[in-house]
Amino acid sequence: MLHKQKRWIFIALPIFFFWFFGQIDKVGISVIQTDPEFLKALGMTGVDKNAKIGLLSFVFTIAYGVSNLFWGFIIDKFGARKTAIAGLFVWSLTMFSSGLSTTYEAFIISRIILGFGEGMMIPVSGKFISAWFNKRELGRAQASWLTGNYLGPAIGAIILVLVISSIHWQAAFFMLAGFNLLINIPMFIFLTRNTPAEHPWVSNEELALINHSDPTEEKVSSSNGNKNFIQDYRFWIVWFGMLVCSFLFFGISIWLPTYLIEAKGFEREGMTSITSLSWLFALGFVLACGFLADKTRRPSLMATILFSLTILFLITAVLVPNPILAGVCMGLAMGCQGGVFHLSNMFLVKYSTQETAGRAAGLIGFTNLMGGFSSYIMGWLRDSSGGDFTTSIFMLIITALLGLIAYLFSIKEEATELRAVPLPPQKINA
Repeated sequence: MLHKQKRWIFIALPIFFFWFFGQIDKVGISVIQTDPEFLKALGMTGVDKNAKIGLLSFVFTIAYGVSNLFWGFIIDKFGARKTAIAGLFVWSLTMFSSGLSTTYEAFIISRIILGFGEGMMIPVSGKFISAWFNKRELGRAQASWLTGNYLGPAIGAIILVLVISSIHWQAAFFMLAGFNLLINIPMFIFLTRNTPAEHPWVSNEELALINHSDPTEEKVSSSNGNKNFIQDYRFWIVWFGMLVCSFLFFGISIWLPTYLIEAKGFEREGMTSITSLSWLFALGFVLACGFLADKTRRPSLMATILFSLTILFLITAVLVPNPILAGVCMGLAMGCQGGVFHLSNMFLVKYSTQETAGRAAGLIGFTNLMGGFSSYIMGWLRDSSGGDFTTSIFMLIITALLGLIAYLFSIKEEATELRAVPLPPQKINA
């Protein structure tokens, strides 16, 4: 009944739009950088053109990753609600400044500030999810906001192309700032609270559901004693896996539109279709992983499979001559990493507590800085190889292999843990 399900409205809905528009802000540059007028206006031309384009994402993700550590402590001290509102104001202002930029240097500065403002997204979401949802709901709760993470760019790619082609690239940034000011900020002000106990519209029955604990799961928790997540080697496997995931995901997503146009000869309409489809692939993997992780409780095994599929799809993209199939395989590889990202955030809640969730999420979010290195290195490799993408994609294949190897070390213990504790009933009565 609705009076026992308000957490899905007060928390899951604002976080969905938080990521829906936040991801358009973040990765929309991948579409905007295909516009010749944008490149010419900001001086991204010449033999080092691709390195300059890659630098845009590099400085953003460095600021984004480093600020995750800062925001993690701020969230644990002041709460997720105030932190989210503050960050939203920062990145709304930088969207306006991006649209007003007339030089490459000014635009770079706006990307750095945007990265700092958006750096609180993972810690905020992790803190809210940890406080508002029962442990048996983690897969569905994470999937509810990660849906916005991938649906946003899927729809946003179409919107941005329409705005750029019918108005101007500057209008795209002004539009994104308006979305945050008119939708995101009011939702966090009026709907959210740091904990369900603070919310006047949450019933005692719903509080009991949120705080319900299963004795069989408590046995697993007690077996770990009071060990901090920093002392748990499995957390650091997840952390390394996220380093790899960020390198792969940003490398593919930032360069995919350019890859489709310049390497595979697509027109803008074809590029938009495959780019949107790629984000929908990621959404599909997220929803599937949320369901399967709750059912099987084998997230490490699932992450290993996803890294294996990523390698397979990237190799196929290099070898297959058909441009449509190559583009789809790149999109599927990106989708697999969306699934890994989702599983990593589930691990985050598993290995931390409500008190340490912000700091743990900050460490996980810090791994996003690898996406900046990926985008810049890919641009540099393209300049070095005369615009060819083959070397860059082989680099991504090797990186995916490292992620696969890392998760192999956690599969055995995961299976042992699962055998030791029988699967409890899957459903929490509403």
